[in-house]
Amino acid sequence: MPDDTMNDTGTMNDTTPTRAGTVGGFAADCQTRLALDLLSGTWTGVVLWTLRDGPLRPRHLRDRIGGISHKVLTGTLRRLEQNGLVTRRRYAEAPPRVEYELTGPGRGMLEPLAALGRWTEYYADEVLDAQERALSGR
Repeated sequence: MPDDTMNDTGTMNDTTPTRAGTVGGFAADCQTRLALDLLSGTWTGVVLWTLRDGPLRPRHLRDRIGGISHKVLTGTLRRLEQNGLVTRRRYAEAPPRVEYELTGPGRGMLEPLAALGRWTEYYADEVLDAQERALSGR
């Protein structure tokens, strides 16, 4: 894994040589790539962030997350559970009740998600402008 440290400008310094001996790359088995892969799902960060205040039932998650279908939420929760970021708790009640809650690693994702939110506050307009220019052929 790269030796990433935050510099004074809020960006990361990568000072670890890769297998090829270069600095600034990611080896095929780099654990940082695992984190990037875990967060690459469209709804992953949104679901993790929504669970930050405690366990929720799937229906309550859907109510708090605009635009997510039942099928997509279910798939996202399953992937998060398979990767150890959330736990699924079933209660022996009638009707059955299920809640999802962040695990330690899931809670650990909140800080990077908050940083991503801050990045968005600063740069979203520039990114959207660039996308618009690309679509219009400028």
